[in-house]
Amino acid sequence: MKLIAGLGNPGSQYELTRHNIGFMAIDKIADAFLIPMDFDKKQKAILGKGMMGSEKVILAKPQTYMNLSGESIRAISDYYDIAPEDIIIVFDDISLDVGQLRIRKKGSAGGHNGIKSIIQHLGTNEFPRVKIGVGEKMAGQDLADHVLGRFPKAQMQEVEDSTDRACEAVFMMLKDGIDKAMNAYNGKQK
Repeated sequence: MKLIAGLGNPGSQYELTRHNIGFMAIDKIADAFLIPMDFDKKQKAILGKGMMGSEKVILAKPQTYMNLSGESIRAISDYYDIAPEDIIIVFDDISLDVGQLRIRKKGSAGGHNGIKSIIQHLGTNEFPRVKIGVGEKMAGQDLADHVLGRFPKAQMQEVEDSTDRACEAVFMMLKDGIDKAMNAYNGKQK
């Protein structure tokens, strides 16, 4: 069983913000694989259980707010006995252009507070992740304002395309392995 978690913040005020692109990707996966999602109070997340191809998966959108994502991820992984290497985290990355993807087997938090929280709660940085580019902040702009800001209308098609590709990338990671997915999706394509 694999846990696939998208990071974001709960509440309508955060919908379609850069920080919530992980939630958007999980919604795409749930729709594509017909996995119903519902709030689970004990796990502090919106969860869905189903199949992606031949793989049993749990989809999760932690409801603890971004900076405390690790609380929910740890609760889910403990409850379902899922090892860190079987957890795929999907989240925003400001160092990538809008529309770009980057898959990694492991790594540091890179300044991302949601990933920092997950590393802290799991006690390891050895879990795969799919980073979705949301673009850099403008010079002089506050980082929080950037990541909590909504995408401009002109970028929404790129955002849709990138969450579609993130869905495809996660499926390839499950079906064909992370190395093949990295080769297919870590380029500069949009």
